[in-house]
Amino acid sequence: MDAIALRRRHLLLGSALGAGALLAPFRGAGALEPTQRMMAGPFYPDEIPLDHDNDLAHVGKSGATARGEIAELTGRVVDVSGRALSDVRVEIWQCDATGHYHHVGRESGLDPNFQGYGVATTRADGAYRFRTIKPVRYSGRTPHIHFKLSGQGIDGLTTQMFVAGDPNNADDGIYNSLDPERRAALTVAFRRDARDGAAYAAHFEIVLASDGRSG
Repeated sequence: MDAIALRRRHLLLGSALGAGALLAPFRGAGALEPTQRMMAGPFYPDEIPLDHDNDLAHVGKSGATARGEIAELTGRVVDVSGRALSDVRVEIWQCDATGHYHHVGRESGLDPNFQGYGVATTRADGAYRFRTIKPVRYSGRTPHIHFKLSGQGIDGLTTQMFVAGDPNNADDGIYNSLDPERRAALTVAFRRDARDGAAYAAHFEIVLASDGRSG
């Protein structure tokens, strides 16, 4: 098995191999503020790609890597009491390094090695993990990643995650329409972290408003 295949297998099975231990524990007291709901935007995939795992930086078995700066994106999903939520489906989608989404009518100029959309399922500790690229701006929008969460017995959520310190944030009307505290909760630092072939690491905690499960 070559190096790319080994890295991809490690990512897909990362939590089972102890990836959860790499995540910072969730800290909070009392009721937590639910993550802000936001619009899905016009570019949720019209058709889910055949390859829709949690490694957006590689497509199929080609071995080629997406253009852009590779990032490891981790996080946890919890309820307002801070309890980890397992088996939550976490979908993300974003434009490629040249600002193109994988969406009908926008195929021209797409990076063929960028998946554009991926899915992960949270483990018992609420953790999820993706390999993707550091988001870039496209016409009219600051860099961001879209998230959609769903699962049995929970309130679903659609939101967006933004890049801390990006100069385009100041000119994005959607970003600046948010309440400052909620905007801060959606704004995540991408730290330089040259491990396992990635250039950046980011961590995004998501709080769901309610959980209908017993226990």
